[in-house]
Amino acid sequence: MTEKIVREKSQEEEKRQLGFLKELSDYVETRVAEGHPRPRSYVETFGCQMNARDSEKLRGILSEAGFLETEDEKEADLIIYNTCTVRENADLHVYGRLGRLVGYKKKNPDLLVGVCGCMMQEKQVVDKIRRSYPVVDLVFGTHNLFTFPELLLRTLRGKKRVVEVWDSTDEMVEHLPVRRKYAFKTGINIMYGCNNFCSYCIVPYVRGRERSREPEAILEEVRHFAADGVKEIMLLGQNVNSYGKTLETPMTFAQLLREVCRIDGIERVRFMSSHPKDLTDELIDTIAAEPKICRHYHLPVQSGSDRILKEMNRRYTHAAYMAKVKKIREKIPAISITTDIIVGFPGETEEDFEETLRLVHEAKFDSVFTFIYSKRTGTPAAAMPDQIEDGVVHERFDRLMEAVKEEGETACARFTGQTMDVLVEEVNKRTPDLVTGRISQNLIVHFPGTAADVGKIVPVRLDDCRGFYYFGTRAN
Repeated sequence: MTEKIVREKSQEEEKRQLGFLKELSDYVETRVAEGHPRPRSYVETFGCQMNARDSEKLRGILSEAGFLETEDEKEADLIIYNTCTVRENADLHVYGRLGRLVGYKKKNPDLLVGVCGCMMQEKQVVDKIRRSYPVVDLVFGTHNLFTFPELLLRTLRGKKRVVEVWDSTDEMVEHLPVRRKYAFKTGINIMYGCNNFCSYCIVPYVRGRERSREPEAILEEVRHFAADGVKEIMLLGQNVNSYGKTLETPMTFAQLLREVCRIDGIERVRFMSSHPKDLTDELIDTIAAEPKICRHYHLPVQSGSDRILKEMNRRYTHAAYMAKVKKIREKIPAISITTDIIVGFPGETEEDFEETLRLVHEAKFDSVFTFIYSKRTGTPAAAMPDQIEDGVVHERFDRLMEAVKEEGETACARFTGQTMDVLVEEVNKRTPDLVTGRISQNLIVHFPGTAADVGKIVPVRLDDCRGFYYFGTRAN
């Protein structure tokens, strides 16, 4: 299907959903006029930055429809769980939360419960919800999230369960209302899906194949947010390094970054997530040359063992990964590099794990997101022999955490005494006379301030490193 046809289909679907949104708003306002209290909605996000961005869309639609937002699900008339399925405990957590909602529904019979996101793209999950969780009124997936106005209207009018999950879609409907968590920063989807098929990962099966948005559509959205006061943009995709490969006129991710940096009003650009096999010299040079691009690179390695990396289908080696880390640090000395590591992949030996520890000490990451391997039904790794015993996995996990803490605290402390720009995100929740923000390297900084500082970029001297965050004082 050509880009023109996809664009026309997406525009037509956008018109349809805006029409349903108007009907939804009319339905709500009619109910309010009849004396019913204005409905309250609660949306909870499980999982990654892309899920967080999807939840902003759900909140935007609900706000436009006339719902009031609440942070207390006990007060809600509509509860939406936007789910993640990367690890098994995420699934179990959602099931536990759904069980708790039975009591809420007894107190409020009109309560509607919706479940969406990656978990819903698994047939066995939807079957289980149909069978075991009558508390759920609405089920939809990642591919048809943009049909939420239509599906919610059907649920409200029909007073019966609506389940609609698509296996895939070519459409990319982006121009429905959005309610951002922060006024001054937001994420933008630049692509959907993943073609990598790492043997442990369910994402390509639930998010589908790679599809890149047209660059002008992305840039138009960035300009809109810049005009609305957004200072920091995060470009989102399962593997942003492969952006543009599916476009009729290919464009590299580095080229897109340069275009985003040219937009007035945007002061910081971040991106997530990135695959080492697609990291190019062009991208490294672009980050080095563009001061708006934050000095933080999240580059998931997963393991330091060449044998395990091959079993994971990661398509690089320990040495190849370290060569890229070295090149990044040579070109961008002040950069913060973070990563993901999985412990206990099937067949992992003590020697394999020692290679991971060696990589941690070599790379000297600023921070590491550490995970215990989680078997995901439908992935090749789930059927592999030699699944590792829990006791062995947890012992290795503890040793990994010690190495991560040792290297990370040293790496983070190197900025002590420097004055750096901090984008203030919020008043500190524990100490109201402090505010909290992030430097370009994505490290958190607490310093004296007020609510008036939120959303501003403030120069701060980093006085005291407390492991993975700083206390500082405002610079004159």
